[in-house]
This record gives sequence, structure tokens and C-alpha cells, in this order.
Amino acid sequence: MAAMAMVSEHTCITFHRRNSTELDYVLFRPGKGCASNVGFFGGRQFVYVAPSCSVGNIAHEILHTLGFEHEHTRLDRDGFIEIIKSNIIKGMEENFKKLAGKTFDIPYDYSSILHYGRTFFSSNGKPTIIPKKDIKDMGQRSRLTETDRKKITLLYNCGAVAPAGNTEPSLISIFPF
Repeated sequence: MAAMAMVSEHTCITFHRRNSTELDYVLFRPGKGCASNVGFFGGRQFVYVAPSCSVGNIAHEILHTLGFEHEHTRLDRDGFIEIIKSNIIKGMEENFKKLAGKTFDIPYDYSSILHYGRTFFSSNGKPTIIPKKDIKDMGQRSRLTETDRKKITLLYNCGAVAPAGNTEPSLISIFPF
């Protein structure tokens, strides 16, 4: 799967097909959208994938299963963005709450694959997030940024890149769709 390759290509995370003795794994399932629980909980974790999900959207969800929160929910976010609560779809406000996750003393990354774009979950087409500086690729889903990769390295206390030639999707096991 291309999303797993996006994650493993420049990090120490690798993937393989789950064997029956592994207790922690990700199960990819068809869904109505791109979704997963935010945070690593252990055991079976689902990533829901609709036909409309891009490779980057699926990589975003995989990072959630690895234990990563959204960048725009950092406690220090108010110095970088403004959340416009009145424009958020009712019931989706939870996606914008500040959380006390680890920042690893890494600077705020507007371009993180885990950052929402300006109008994500907008009820009216107006911004839900306004950056405090001019940022073009906030909310991008085309790549992991250097800070995304650095956070993976720090959280998993591992080298930056998986060994060369390791193409099989080992840290997280998976079931196919």
C-alpha cells in the first residue's frame, strides 16, 4: 500500500502482514471516509478507508495509529493559528481541541501531514483555521515533513530511515483489506 510506503520510506517504521501471535496491529477496513482513532492504544486498531481517500489521507490516519495527534491541537498552537469555532461543523469541535501531547521541543509545523487545512470541517466554506503567517501548504497530504519524520524517530527512539532494501510492509503488523 502506497500510504505505508510513504510512512516507511524515510522513517524507521516498517510494516508486514500480521501473524496470529501479534497482539498489536492495524486492520484496514472499507469506510465512508478516511478515519482512525487518534493515538496508539494497543490491540486491534482500525483505519477506515473510502475509495475517495488519497494516499496522503491514509498516511495521516496511519500516523494516528502510531500515536500522533493533530499538529493544530498542540497546547502552544495559539501562537501560530487561530481556530474559528463558529465555522466548525456542529459535532466536529472535538477535532480542534487543544491536547497535551508530546511536541518533542520541535517547532510548530504548519505543513505537517497531521495539520488540518484552512477549511477542514467548515460548516459554511469559511476558514476554521487561520494561520498567523502566510502558509501555502497547510493541510497538505502529499508528504511527511521533516518534522513529521523527526517526531517518529524521537517517539520510537530509532534511526531515521528503515534499512535499505526493506520493502516488506515490522513495527506494526497489518491485515489486508
